Amino acid sequence: MIINHTQFSKRNMSKLIKGAVVPRPIAWVSSIDKNGTPNLAPFSFFTVASMDPITLCFSVGGGQNKNGQKDTLSNIRETGEFVINIVQESQANKMYETSKYFQLDEDEFEIAGLEKAESKLVRAPKVADAPVNMECQLDQIVKVGSSDLILGRLVCYHISDEMYMENDKVNPEKLKPVGRMAGDYAFIHEFYGLPNKDLDK
Repeated sequence: MIINHTQFSKRNMSKLIKGAVVPRPIAWVSSIDKNGTPNLAPFSFFTVASMDPITLCFSVGGGQNKNGQKDTLSNIRETGEFVINIVQESQANKMYETSKYFQLDEDEFEIAGLEKAESKLVRAPKVADAPVNMECQLDQIVKVGSSDLILGRLVCYHISDEMYMENDKVNPEKLKPVGRMAGDYAFIHEFYGLPNKDLDK
């Protein structure tokens, strides 16, 4: 089957794209508004944009607050700061809770039963028991169609001692990150190197 752009409107391209671009890492983004109200939400359109300077990016779709934006986007516009927390398998259910819609004055940390911890260089709190937290300052927001691509410069990196390996490596077997599939999620804890003759069978 071939689907060209003139046929996109007749297909559910969202499902076809999300089903093919997998597994996607999840940016569990904590932010805070100008009044000090925290917010926590997951985004699976997430990756590294640059290593010099170190810049992370994630995409935010249309939202539901009074400005027609998601609270995460509104908060980052207001404060210019956020934290990307990495989700472990053991936190998946709590992460799912934070993906739901809540009023602006509701605290997703409390609703999901998560402990906050102070960040070092930004005002937004971090998820206390996340294996990795990356404090970011806003670089720019790029409008891409109906979405907003948020790019943030990394200013402080936290990693739990359990996850840290010599020579500045993250232990992939202990990290156990959550991968986003189309509608479901994936375990990511089996690894292999290349070339690998077993894959040619």
